[in-house]
Formats: sequence, structure tokens, C-alpha cells
Amino acid sequence: MSLSLRTALLCAGLLALAACQPKSAEAPAAASAPAANAAQLAELQQGVDQVLARYRQMIVLMDGEAALPPAERRAVSGVGQLIFHEMREATEKLWRLSAAHQDPALVAALAQVLDRIESEPTWFDADRLAFKDYLGRIAEQYSGAQSLAALKLAKRANEDLAVLAEVEQAYERELKDAFGRFGNKRGIELKREKWSDYVAKLRSLYSREQILRDYATIVPYASAAPSAAKQAATSSTPPRELFGEDLPPKTVLLTFDDGPHGRYTDEILEILKRYQASAVFFQLGQNLGKLDAKGQVQPGPGSQVAQRVLAAGHQLANHSFTHGLMSKFEQTKVREEAANTEALLDKAGRQGQALFRFPYGARNEAALATVEALKLRSMMWNVDSLDWSDPIPKSIAARVLGELDKRQRGIVLFHDIHARTVQALPLVLDQLSAEGYRFASWKDGRIVTADAAAPAPMPTAGTSLYRDSHALIVGIDQYAKWPRLAHAARDARAMRETLEARFGFRPENITMLLDGEATRANILRALNDKLGDASKVKRDDRVLVFFAGHGSTRRLPSGREIGYVIPVDASQDDLQTDAIAMPQLQEVAESLSAKHALFVIDACYSGLGLTRGGAANFARDNSRRIGRQMMTAGGADQQVADDGPGGHSVFTWTLLQALSGKADLNGDGLITGTELAAYVAPAVSAIAHQTPAFGSLPGSEGGEFVFELPVVEQALSGESGQLDAAASRLAKRIDDVAAPQAAASAVKVTITGLDGREQSLSTSTAKVDPGSRVAAQRANDRGLQLYKERRYDEAEAAFVEALKLQPAFALAANNLGFIYYKRGKPAEAARWYEKAIAMDGSRALAWLNLGDARLQAGDDAKALEAYKTFVGLSPKHGRAAELQAFIAEPDAAHRPKPPL
Repeated sequence: MSLSLRTALLCAGLLALAACQPKSAEAPAAASAPAANAAQLAELQQGVDQVLARYRQMIVLMDGEAALPPAERRAVSGVGQLIFHEMREATEKLWRLSAAHQDPALVAALAQVLDRIESEPTWFDADRLAFKDYLGRIAEQYSGAQSLAALKLAKRANEDLAVLAEVEQAYERELKDAFGRFGNKRGIELKREKWSDYVAKLRSLYSREQILRDYATIVPYASAAPSAAKQAATSSTPPRELFGEDLPPKTVLLTFDDGPHGRYTDEILEILKRYQASAVFFQLGQNLGKLDAKGQVQPGPGSQVAQRVLAAGHQLANHSFTHGLMSKFEQTKVREEAANTEALLDKAGRQGQALFRFPYGARNEAALATVEALKLRSMMWNVDSLDWSDPIPKSIAARVLGELDKRQRGIVLFHDIHARTVQALPLVLDQLSAEGYRFASWKDGRIVTADAAAPAPMPTAGTSLYRDSHALIVGIDQYAKWPRLAHAARDARAMRETLEARFGFRPENITMLLDGEATRANILRALNDKLGDASKVKRDDRVLVFFAGHGSTRRLPSGREIGYVIPVDASQDDLQTDAIAMPQLQEVAESLSAKHALFVIDACYSGLGLTRGGAANFARDNSRRIGRQMMTAGGADQQVADDGPGGHSVFTWTLLQALSGKADLNGDGLITGTELAAYVAPAVSAIAHQTPAFGSLPGSEGGEFVFELPVVEQALSGESGQLDAAASRLAKRIDDVAAPQAAASAVKVTITGLDGREQSLSTSTAKVDPGSRVAAQRANDRGLQLYKERRYDEAEAAFVEALKLQPAFALAANNLGFIYYKRGKPAEAARWYEKAIAMDGSRALAWLNLGDARLQAGDDAKALEAYKTFVGLSPKHGRAAELQAFIAEPDAAHRPKPPL
């Protein structure tokens, strides 16, 4: 549903930002510090007042705007945008006054400005949100300064920003839950304040009617006259302006105004790419460059951003040069604004029929006729995100989705100059994709939509499921004050290798702490400073935390239990001080910016809180739901079995087996957190005296952490590794316990929840039909895993299934041949190798396998020919020298010995 700005800013009033500025320990030295320049300080304080005044006016003006009559709503929106741009100009001016970080007197003045932003007693609590962008620029600019005072200023601004980030997170929870508690931080202190009280205070200073009058706007009485959009819709001639009402149902055209921006435009391009969505970017000429006295175009840095917009397949359009109120301009000024921007757009490479959007939507007949004379067509909008006035991303998204729910189509107005728009956009696109909307584009002078028969693109593959992936991996064997373990560090290394090699986690995004590195301080630093850094971990990311080591449980006098993970430097007699309590991990999970987070703890303890919820309807809901999940190796008073195959604990070994593809219980190529638990928990319980637990942590909205199974292009050969006999038997035993029946339409298991009580998990309501090509690939992948476990009959059946689904599947043909080879049937193997080569003669390993099979069958001549082709294709292979010797002298002395 649609949310008014009053609702959107409720958090700002609920979370007050008041003084909490402690005196520095260095205060006695302050007398020697440079004094603030009085003139500089006065000008800065005046700039602060101007920003705050515009901010307050905008809140009063926009409060409850959704409930206003249409004519008044349009007037309020227009004036609100004017005030917003004045606020931006005031903020830019304030920043220009603040940017000389080499000036000690200015740094001293800025310290007093921050004092005021943090603790001015005459301000209302929500006022401080007006300075979020300004604080961000202070933090960025001054972090590279040379003086200690300037560096302290940057640190202080960063601390204030951290609190403002909590304000936004708290509001997002406020959309569905009551206000929660937050701890205090240095600089700005959080406290409660009702939004209605805040607006009442502001209304004692301003009124909407007076603000409108101050901006020369009077809302007329309601008229029965049809709107311009309705007149256009009933006219037999093409409309002069485009509004969005005439788009087909379930169709949207995304538009972004006021750019290009040096950072946010590129981030929006990345998001659009993930959702395969097109957009039109209405750009300001002054952001692209300038024209010299002779009218020659001089592109600026923004022109390069515009070129990236074009390279990404989107359209550039004209939004005037200065964002002026063109309805009040003389015609010559209107023409100059439009023509100069056209020249800059052409220089950037824009082609095709051009579009124009009037700033604020303010135009008259003369202005419209002037831009039309330049062969420009006016495009307006019928869905306004209000991202220019609403600081809360989730509220922006809710507004857009609510409007589209009512209209079922539209041209949506965003701005690519706000961080909040970058955060809100994935929320919108997730939902629209889930509901089957199509994303239109502007091509050849018209709005073009995708084929109506084709579903809207939905993120379903590796890089489109998540923007990026982050992990913290901890493994501790060498405890000083706890019993030493044997395999935890190896478990950690194996998990890292799996995340990198199989699931595409970038090495630079993985923090691994082994043994002596895994101190309490280092673990908490990685959790809070790396994974908790909202500038690095974004909303569309995923976070995985894996801990292998000791766990412990402490029973409180009340009878409640608290679980702990044990760092390497912890003692056994002071868990509260030395260990990391589960509530701390829960707090970390709640504060993460990432969409989905999964904590996997290979340790035993209890005392965890959780929220209950059924499995998400993944195909449609998961991409827009926050997910915070945890799986543990066992409960209190249990010991982790540290003697699994391959030098792993039983829990981690089973987890790795699950991630090889076995936990894809519904066959959709994705392993959700619930599927992982449904496979691992029963299996570990069956083979070890421990009871894994799984559940959702506070802050979760039912979302699921997802692993997408990659395509495995492995061709079996004599060098393909296998488990030993004991590990193979254990793998078979686990599958018998954990794997569902092939004919089952749903997988339902009962496992232990994080609170120690039993819970039922349902992983799917139906099997997924991915199509024959994808199904064949998955059958081949399954065959590879079964071969690794020495289960040759089942592997053969899997490869046969792959070839039934995809008859020209050369990889599966080679792999089926190798099963025959392992069974001592070289002639049958050779026939399958020859089929694989007939399908794809470039597969070098198939030629090698063919040579080995012919050699084993006693046909040295045919083996020789196959080896020659293989060496030609892979001259640097490990067996190339051996085979070269046989090719040179094909006698018994040089006869190769193929591995079996």
C-alpha cells in the first residue's frame, strides 16, 4: 500500500538524536589548539541554519501528502521539489565552506559545527537527519587529511553516521514491529520521540499554506475540468506528452532525474543489469560539462558517466541545464537551457529521438512549444517515488509499489543522486519481478515493451541472486586454556575453498582467522568493522559466518541458558568476559545491511533465541525478504564428533557433502538455508551423538540464504579423485537418511530448533522442472558426485539420464564411458568415448581416455592414434611426456601405464 511521507519519516521522530559528546581525555591540551576563525564559524553556522530550515519546511509540506486532493497534492509536490533543490544548494554551499581540510582554523570551526549538529538544545531530535549527506562528505574528505585534528573530525563524523544508519534500520523495523532498543554511541545519542509530537513542534514554526504562498502557489478550488493526461487519452491525435497511463498492464518504464552522479549512477547501472531492466536517465547539462564563450562543448567528468549509461544499453535524455523553473523563463532562456544540454548529450554519444523532462514538472504552453521546436518530446511521470524527500529506502520502495498496485502500470520517477535510491531500487525491482511486471524501454521514438508472452526477468543465476558475497571463516585447534582440537582449522580451510571455488565468493571478501589469529577482539572486529560496514556490505549482498571450535553453555540463576563460541584466547572460568555470547551474534545479524546472512557454527551449545517461520516461497518471495539464519552442530552437553572423513568433523564433512549438491532437495539448482538444515541435521544425528539445530534469528523476515549450484564441467579420467572406501560407505549412509524419495513432491523433516524444541521444516511444495538442458547438466553433476563415492551403478544411471535428456551431451558420454572403464570393460568404454568425440572433437580428455581404453583392450595401434591427437591438443598435460615417448617408440618398453 502507499505510504505518506509522515509514515516514511516516523523513525526520525521516534529515534531522537541528542547530545552525548564526552569530553576528550586530551582536553587540557585544547588551549594550544588553533582557534576557530570567527568569520568562518559564523558563515558555517548560517549555512547550517539554511539547510535545517529547508529540511523542516519540506517535512511540514510533505506530511500526509498522500491524503491530499489531487490538485493540492500536485502543488505540494512541485513546491516540495523546489525546497529540496534549495536544500541541496544550501548543503553544497555549506560543503564548499567546509572543504579546506588543510586550514587548522577551519577544522576548529567545523568541530564546533559538529558540536551543534550533535547537541544543539533548541533543535528537535529528528532535525539531525538533515545533515546525513554533509556528515558523509566530512568523513570522506577529512579521512585523508594530515593533521590529527582533521583525522579526529573524520572519525567523529563517521561515528555520527553510524548512529544515523541505525535510525534508518530502526525505521525499517518500525514498518512492521514496535520500536526496539539501541545502545548509545559517542557523539549522537538515540532516544525515543513520537513523530506526531515532532510535527506538532514544526507546525508551530511553519504551516503548509504559508509555505505554498511563500513559493507563489495557491491551490485552486476543485474543478471538473479534465486533466491534461485525460485529455490526451481521449484525443485522436498522439499526445504531446507521455505520462504512463497508456502503457500496457503490468508494464513500467523506469526513469532517473538530475544525474549523472559520479557514484550513484554507476551503482544504479549495476542494479539494473542484475534485473535486466531498462531505464531513461534525464540528465542536467551542468553535470555533463559546459559550453565555452564560442559555444564549443567542453565535457566534464559527468560525460564519462553518461557514456557508461549508453554502453549499458540505456537512454540519455534532457532535463535542462540548471534545473531551473522553466515555466517562469523567457522563451530564449528555455531554448538555451534545452539546446546547451542537447549539445552535451550529443557529445556524449546520445542518438535517437530525444526526450525532455521539465524540472519540477513545471511548464506552460510557451515552454512546451519551445522544446518541441528543438524536436524534443516531453515525458512526465505518473508514479513519483518521492525519493528526493523521503530518507528511508524501504518507505520509498513501499510508496512506488503501492502506487503501481493501484495503477498497474506507469512511468516511475527516481533520482540517481541519492544513496537511498540505490538502496530502495532493488526492493522495488525484486517485487515487480516477482509479480510479473515487464520493464519497458525507449527506442526509436516510442516506448517498447518486452514480448507479452515472456515472463519478466527475475534474478536466478549466480551473480544475479546477490550483488556480492562476504564471509568470515574461523577455525581453532590450538587452544591454550581449552582442550585442543584436531580438525577445526582444516574444516575452516575446506569451507573457504568451497566458497571460493564452488560458489564464487571473491578471496578479498573472505576473512579467515585460524588458531592464534582467532582472538575475541579479532573475531568481533571482523564481524563489526568488516561485515558490519554498510559502505562495503550492501543490501543485495549475502554474508556467511562459519565457526569451527569450542562452544559452551552457561546456565543463569533464572534457569535460562546462554550459549557462547570460544575464541582462542578465552579462559574456562570467565565466559562473560572472554567468550562471545549468542546475543552478540544475534545483534550482529540484525545490524547487517546484507539481504541474507547464514551463521554456521560447528560447535555445541544451547541458549539461543530465535524467531519461528515456515520456509519461504523462494521462487517469488525470497529475493525481497530479509533472512537471518543459524545452524549449529549440536546442543548443550554434547560433544562435536571430530573424527569425520577427510580429516574433518562429522558436521563439517556432512555440510560439505550437502553443498556438493546433495542438499538441493527440490532439484531447482539452489540450496536454501532450510534445505541445508533438512539434509545435514538428520544425517549428523544418525551418525554421531549430537543434534544439530537450525532456525531464524531476530530481524529475519522469512528470507533464505541461497547457494546456487554451479555447472560442473569435469570430464572423468584416470586422474579424477575419489573418496576412500570408508568415506564412501558413510556418504551412502548419510544419503539413505537425508535424501528425499525421488517421487516425493515435498520434503518434510523434523529437526531441533535453536531454542531446543522440535520444529518441522518443509523445503518445497513441488519439484521444479528446469527444462531438459538444465536437468541433463544436474544429472551429470549428480553422476560425478556418485562416482567420487564409488557408487558406480548409481553414477551410471545418472549419466544415462543426462544423455536421455540431452542426447548430444559430450561430457556425459565421456563420463559414462569412464564408468565402464572403471568396471574393466574397455571396449564398451571406448564406444562411449568415440561418441563423445563425435559430439565434440575438441575434448582432449576424451581422446586420452580413448587411448587408455584401446590400450587396455590390447589395440595398441588405435591407442597410439588417440594419444597423438590428445598430445596435439594438450602438449603440457602431466602425461604428455610419457605418451610422447610411446608415440616415438611404440614398443613394450615405452607402453604407457594408464591409471585405474
